[in-house]
Amino acid sequence: MLAPLLLSLICLVLLGLSIHLFFRGVRQTGIERVMDRLAQGQPQLELQKTRWSGLDRAFLRAGMGRPTERMGLWLLLWSLSILIGFAVAGWSGLLALLLLPPLALRLYIAWRYQRRVRRMIEQLPQLLDHTVRSLKSGRTLADAVMGSIEASADPLKNALARVQRNVQLGVNLPDAVHDFAELYDRDVLRMFALGLKVNHRYGGNASELLENLIKLIREREQGARQLRAMTGETRLTAWVLGLLPTCLACYFLITNPNYMLSMWRDPSGQHMLISAVVLQSCGSLALWRMLRSI
Repeated sequence: MLAPLLLSLICLVLLGLSIHLFFRGVRQTGIERVMDRLAQGQPQLELQKTRWSGLDRAFLRAGMGRPTERMGLWLLLWSLSILIGFAVAGWSGLLALLLLPPLALRLYIAWRYQRRVRRMIEQLPQLLDHTVRSLKSGRTLADAVMGSIEASADPLKNALARVQRNVQLGVNLPDAVHDFAELYDRDVLRMFALGLKVNHRYGGNASELLENLIKLIREREQGARQLRAMTGETRLTAWVLGLLPTCLACYFLITNPNYMLSMWRDPSGQHMLISAVVLQSCGSLALWRMLRSI
């Protein structure tokens, strides 16, 4: 009886939501178009400190825009999915849809951010080399950096569009690059911003400074690759130790499910299995922390 009532409630809520979104879109299309044009003319040095600023920052760093513009809609859909899970699978479905979507989203955003930043840092020496050649041809530092941004490829070009837009609106180049470096939270980008700030304040040979930065980035990248090669055996051992118990448990469940189920039906077997899961989780966490420190 509870499941049909929940499904009927979900249908009514979705119907009301669709009607509300339709009239809202008809009413605010022109207003949103004007506001978007006005927002494009404003400097974007820092995100406003709101309750969801951390979420906006994570999505921007991953190249996925700002989710808070439709936060109410996403929360409503998540709530409806939780109700559907409860109606279909009971409390287990409710807990699964309550915990798994945020965890999966967090892992996906972290993966997108790491991959995007790694690619940006790989492209940075090419941008700096283009800037050095532009400086030696007689262009100013700001013009050289802007031209290098135009000549670069995504994802670095897409990320540096923030710098380009702020410079065009009157923000000086060192402050715009400093804001970009703080957003993506990488030491290499901070060194780039610091070099521009020192050159802007005290003068000096900007091309020589950028050439030294290119050399530093390439040496760090070479050192990181050597470290990965030297620690490959350790990382592979950690993966084997972390996955081997889980793979064995899955193998037993597939080939001989009664072996595991008989243990679960016995009270002492339940304690052993729960202890094994807890110890396996703690060991995997310890191995993960050790791998991150390498």
